[in-house]
Amino acid sequence: MFIVHSDQVFRVQPETHPDYRNNNPLLRVMTLIQQAQLAAEREYYLHDTLQYLFPYDYLQLYNPHSTAETNNVDPTTQDNKDDFQKQNIRDFRTTDTHLIRGWIIANNITFPFLRVSYRGGPDSKLSQATNHKLADTIKLWIKVGAVATSSLITVPYNERSDRYEVEFWGYTGNNLRDLLDSKGRAAIDRGELQIRTDLIHGSLNDFSRDVVVAQDGKPIDIRQIAPTSSMHPILPLHIELCWANFPQTIWDSQNGANYHYEFNMIQRGWEQYLQVGISPNPHGGFGFLEFRNLMSNYFDFKGSGELARQLEWWNLDAFGKKVMEGKRREEFMAVDYMDLHILKPECGIGLHRHRDNQEIFLMMSGRGYMVVGDWCKLPTRERCFEIRTLKSGSLAMLKGGNLHGLMNATDEDISLFMFGGYD
Repeated sequence: MFIVHSDQVFRVQPETHPDYRNNNPLLRVMTLIQQAQLAAEREYYLHDTLQYLFPYDYLQLYNPHSTAETNNVDPTTQDNKDDFQKQNIRDFRTTDTHLIRGWIIANNITFPFLRVSYRGGPDSKLSQATNHKLADTIKLWIKVGAVATSSLITVPYNERSDRYEVEFWGYTGNNLRDLLDSKGRAAIDRGELQIRTDLIHGSLNDFSRDVVVAQDGKPIDIRQIAPTSSMHPILPLHIELCWANFPQTIWDSQNGANYHYEFNMIQRGWEQYLQVGISPNPHGGFGFLEFRNLMSNYFDFKGSGELARQLEWWNLDAFGKKVMEGKRREEFMAVDYMDLHILKPECGIGLHRHRDNQEIFLMMSGRGYMVVGDWCKLPTRERCFEIRTLKSGSLAMLKGGNLHGLMNATDEDISLFMFGGYD
């Protein structure tokens, strides 16, 4: 990964505080969720499973707070862990593509969907390249996992959202049109809703209890179960795509490299785990314990790397030193603090980046919108905000080079256990 030096720093006077209430980035991300459209009515979607990707190509952060550090805008030398202001995101700029995935239920079948959309209006790359002469439909080439489309897909314009939008359903039953509401039927008619079991795979039943626990009681590595599922609870989903105007004469393809996106938040909990099993007489006790391995360096997961971190030359290691040469990998997660928090209704932990340290947010009670993204640029994917619902008993892990935030959008308190390292 590498630091994106085209990102900017907004300077505030030393020992003063930024205006976090006006145009707050976390609230802007929440607005993107609120503006998102779906092809059918809401009752078809399992809303706690909806996951959003909002790519961005620009971030603006704040300078350090203290007088001594205020002019240090080089992140490679911002080593003061007590200064949080330097981490905080002030602004961002989304790109033209948005993506949503999740589970849908229809005809007693629960299956995945993927929604892909492109900015309408005059500001998109395609609109500018065509001198603002895009038609009512544009073209999409897409590869979901290892499966690519054999021909371009026609994507219609949606006036409600001012976006070109298509939604792929992995529905394997019959007579879907008869099961849908008027909104869903209209989406089928204009090509917004498409059944594409070639691209979208899997069923929620793939991960039912009788599947993930073997008949002999031995736990099964869930990564080996339905690995091509478009909603696998552990494995990331990689999506490659590019766009064209309807005549296919002008392309938005990142100069032929295409755009690469990933749903890859490290989320674990009652429904996202490495394996589940039964342990009789646990540690010499009595009865039966049901366990879920969330992350581990033991047994079959030794060397998995989930708790490890790769150090860049500008990272501080677990002992506060920069490793300029030699081994730049730690096989463990360093924990320098543990906190309990209560987030009041409409309270949010703002978007902030981590240069070095890993951190985990574990939801104790309630639910919130967890946002994780890339501050650094990784070679395999574009920088995106990924948003998921973090429910009680679930956690999300942040790696060095990421950014994150959490929003309590409910009308009740939520409680949170946080541990890892400050940055």
